Amino acid sequence: MTPIGLDDMKAVRLMNRVDQKYMASAMDLEPLLDRVAEGYYVQHVKGDPLSPYRTLYFDTADLAMYTMHHNRKLNRQKLRVRTYRSTNTTFFEIKNKDNKKRTKKVRIPVDAGMFDHVDEMPEVRDFVGANTPYTFSSHLALHSSLHACLENRFERITLVDKGMRERVTIDRGIFFHNRATGIDADISHLMVIEVKHGAGAPMSEIERVLHEMHIPPRRMSKYCIGTALTDPGAKTNRFKPKLLYIEKLKYVEYGTRGIQF
Repeated sequence: MTPIGLDDMKAVRLMNRVDQKYMASAMDLEPLLDRVAEGYYVQHVKGDPLSPYRTLYFDTADLAMYTMHHNRKLNRQKLRVRTYRSTNTTFFEIKNKDNKKRTKKVRIPVDAGMFDHVDEMPEVRDFVGANTPYTFSSHLALHSSLHACLENRFERITLVDKGMRERVTIDRGIFFHNRATGIDADISHLMVIEVKHGAGAPMSEIERVLHEMHIPPRRMSKYCIGTALTDPGAKTNRFKPKLLYIEKLKYVEYGTRGIQF
């Protein structure tokens, strides 16, 4: 696929966007890329189309943000620090989902060496205080005090359509470690595809191809699925169909596709 650099990708950052997610067997990656290769660029960083990511999520001791997502509450948030290891950049990020299902992300750069200690950084504390109802201050009420809870690692392929209006991320090799429980989970048999574009955009080429490959849209939060897989005390009722689907994808042979489950 034709490569595109980071500088050219700035035109499609889409920090304020509408997105659609898909879950599929990792074995479908090559045929999917083969079918969309002519219509999309692939992002290269230092000549490599695979970008490793490391993310650490924050929540309260009673998993307030996780529970809001589980209970389908709108106007919710997720807080995380993420290292983009290919570019040696690290950001503390706040993702906001509003009642119109629009996603808006705000973030500030942080020193990569502070990845495990961002809660000690005054600028991060101020950023969280200004943009969320939460705090890192342990002396305040339990329901608003944050702690590091779930870490994940994965590799990402990033595509952009040749009209420069749509960005697609494909995450594979997903692995979780829960810092509170010590439990790990490996879902590397799965790939998560996210198509991101402005509101009102028509069906894109990759969405059409996914439909033809019988890969339907399925909402999936890596934070929520990772927590459900690694925290026995977390509420999981609403996520059980997704967890079952992910488990069954382990046994998919090429050509059978997840939609048959």
